[in-house]
Amino acid sequence: MDRYFKISENGSTVSTEILAGLTTFFALSYIIFVNPAILSQTGMPWGAVFLATIIAAVVGTLVMGLFANVPYAQAPGMGLNAFFTYTVCFGLGFSWQQALAMVFLCGLINIIITVTKIRKAIIKSIPVSLQNAIGGGIGIFIAYIGVKNAGLLNFTSDPGHNVVLDSGTVIADSSAVPALVTLNNPAVLLAIIGLVLTVILLVFKVRGAILLGIIATTIIGIPMGVVDLSQAGTTAGLGSALSDLGVTFGAALGPEGLGSLFSDPAKLPLVLVTIFSFSLADTFDTIGTFIGTGRQSGIFTEEDIRLMQTSSGFKSKMDKALFADAIATSIGALFGTSNTTTYIESAAGIGVGGRTGFTSVVTAVLLLACAFLAPIAGLVPAAATAPALIVVGIMMMSAFKEIKWDELNEAIPAFFAGVFMALCYNISYGIATGFIFYCIVKACKGQLKDVHPILIVSTILFIINFIVLALI
Repeated sequence: MDRYFKISENGSTVSTEILAGLTTFFALSYIIFVNPAILSQTGMPWGAVFLATIIAAVVGTLVMGLFANVPYAQAPGMGLNAFFTYTVCFGLGFSWQQALAMVFLCGLINIIITVTKIRKAIIKSIPVSLQNAIGGGIGIFIAYIGVKNAGLLNFTSDPGHNVVLDSGTVIADSSAVPALVTLNNPAVLLAIIGLVLTVILLVFKVRGAILLGIIATTIIGIPMGVVDLSQAGTTAGLGSALSDLGVTFGAALGPEGLGSLFSDPAKLPLVLVTIFSFSLADTFDTIGTFIGTGRQSGIFTEEDIRLMQTSSGFKSKMDKALFADAIATSIGALFGTSNTTTYIESAAGIGVGGRTGFTSVVTAVLLLACAFLAPIAGLVPAAATAPALIVVGIMMMSAFKEIKWDELNEAIPAFFAGVFMALCYNISYGIATGFIFYCIVKACKGQLKDVHPILIVSTILFIINFIVLALI
């Protein structure tokens, strides 16, 4: 095992990798329940999406661990599943079968741009200052996810600026601002206790502090009424879910999916733009995660990045990781779920020392067990995993120290690539605005010729994507 995964060579141990795998699993296990809740709104059977989510996550994570030998987990991406449901199906009027077909094609596109080295060329084109900004920005982003999961934020709005829809429904407009919640909710109090406990364990450098914090917070949550042990006695309905899986499996390639996707010539431009939007978001979410966590932790060393840029085939870990990520989306679509992507919550496992693919294998095994033990996995509340995300985010923000904040030429693009990423709650949007302002700054300085052509093309594509999304 040590020889296959090169655990000692990467400065890790088997026990550390197991702890990291457990931590990553607990940090992302929520997706097993959240993804079906979102996608089932399109008419997809909940049980089918539940199993498809697990299958896509297990297969993608195993490929990442066994082939690429890096500690990243994969699962259907948050944000991408919302785009699938609320924009593609509800907003644009596509059926869920057609949406799955688009996700499948997106996966094929990602495979092509990975095999043809386009993805590697994109990474090579990103300046070091922006790479550090992306790394620190992902730190803010993942910490913000933790704060939200902890329930610490309450969004309020000036009643005078509410919008009343034709249906009579009242929604808040962009005047809504976040505020600290009233600290009288047991789940919120549990998250605060967990955060304090995790910080104390980290300060005293306790081994496996993040995982211990998750477990201890879950146990504390039992007498507080946040963790309901009675859920552990219920069944997961595996037989029913398997039956439902027959509805979604292969639907992407069926007559109601790919068979009808291009049947209407008038909708062809919309179909192509939607596939492009899927692919663009998926690609840059993954690149951002790899740059942000891999460079900071040393998983992807300078030598590995150099080898990736100069060699052919799959000789570097980055090559293999990008390929593993690329095939996961198409596999997930075949079973019945939205885009599968490299999960930012992998940073939680990396934060406790995970450095090899054995971390991913441990996570994959636990994800597979969820098909049989879903109620037990579901006992871990968001209040217990939220502190882990917050402290990992704190660790990752150290990448900001490499940025020359006193030089506006570097600080402006870095702000949008990093801070704005968290403000708009989207990794790829943060990268997009970082690219845009990097080009603007260079153009103002008369240095646009120094910008890599791929970065310029990527920027133009992002701008087109923003324009098209605004029009549809």
